[in-house]
Amino acid sequence: MGKTYEGGVPLAEVVRSEFVEGVHRGSVVVLDATGAPLTGVGDVAGAVFPRSSNKPMQAVGMIRAGLPLTDPADLALVSASHAGEEFHLARVGALLAGAGLDESALHCPPELPVGEAARAAVLRAGGGPSRIQMNCSGKHSGMLLTCRAAGWPVDGYWRPEHPVQQRLRATVEELTGERVAAVGVDGCGAPVLAVSLTGLARAYLRLVSAEPGSVPRAVADAMRAHPEFVGGTQADDTRLMRGVPGLLAKVGAEGVIAAAVPGVGAVAIKIDDGAARARMPVLVSALRRLGVDAPVLDEFAEVPLFGGGVPVGAVRPLW
Repeated sequence: MGKTYEGGVPLAEVVRSEFVEGVHRGSVVVLDATGAPLTGVGDVAGAVFPRSSNKPMQAVGMIRAGLPLTDPADLALVSASHAGEEFHLARVGALLAGAGLDESALHCPPELPVGEAARAAVLRAGGGPSRIQMNCSGKHSGMLLTCRAAGWPVDGYWRPEHPVQQRLRATVEELTGERVAAVGVDGCGAPVLAVSLTGLARAYLRLVSAEPGSVPRAVADAMRAHPEFVGGTQADDTRLMRGVPGLLAKVGAEGVIAAAVPGVGAVAIKIDDGAARARMPVLVSALRRLGVDAPVLDEFAEVPLFGGGVPVGAVRPLW
């Protein structure tokens, strides 16, 4: 068991009508291009569950174990928390069908799409939750295809002791440079592995800095080439990768995000109360400390708050 996460410091404030009505605490680490700590606050050494921010590392493990995908869009989808838009669902369905499977093989729970527009479209059409709509269905499809390619049973593929999960754990430990501190059950039912924010940022830097043609680089390149498959049309990480050349980013539940730019550095953030609204302003502040500049950062620098349908304040970084 690694060091327990001890919690962070005030990272963002919630200002309404010029009155501070709340504060989001958390931790953030910033590494330079060599992987050395540049700056950070809070607990950057304690173990956290990065949740879906682990997915690019898991994708690397799948490919090394035999995942038979070469199309970069498919690799991006296996690394994704997709919004459940039609192009996401069609591609997940095609991946399963190509292996002689359907969505009944998925262990992730039936859900409505996480994307607001996609969810509304399903409800308007009289539809309901399904496994393929769950935002982790791309990852689960990748795990199933990996099992088929490696000759492992698909039954129980989500259990920590299954060979595919053991391979993914080894890959996470390699890329983060840490032993996994704890194993939990993610929202999708698959294992979630605890590492420190420093280890998470280190892994993302290794992904974007890997040699061309290597598996880690293939995953990073796929996600950056097809960011719409990583999140969705309006997803934060998708928009960020579209707007900052070379940047790799992936959000995770409970207020986590990790990002890296080759030759520049990497960032990992955990918002203690899990609030997604706080992570992007803090990330913008961190990226600017690395010298990253792009118009899209202005869009994420503050999150507007509304009263009566008009802007009356914002969530803005304190760090």
